[in-house]
Amino acid sequence: MQSDLPDSVYAFPQQRKEPLTDAKHVRNAVARFDQVTGVSETEREQAFANIKKAAKYYDVDLSETSWRDLGVHPQSNRSASAKKGAATRKRTGAARTAAGKAAATRRKKARR
Repeated sequence: MQSDLPDSVYAFPQQRKEPLTDAKHVRNAVARFDQVTGVSETEREQAFANIKKAAKYYDVDLSETSWRDLGVHPQSNRSASAKKGAATRKRTGAARTAAGKAAATRRKKARR
């Protein structure tokens, strides 16, 4: 469980974002680096150092030499986009459909 992990295994330990527990997670942290918002440049430098260290440990090829090489810039409009997406799902009924499917899956697992 993610909440059981120590802060030290995260690229951004104070925010507990981007766990670096295996090679797959390291590659994911690199791909999503520019999606993390609300962090300072110092925190980004530390996160990149954590990613580099994990990449070396898990033998992940990391061609970037600076955190500035990872993505263009942080995505500052993510909250607004998430709200817009939720509103669209609610309006179209997709949220209700997904909730219904999730409930059915839980019931099915409970019967096992």
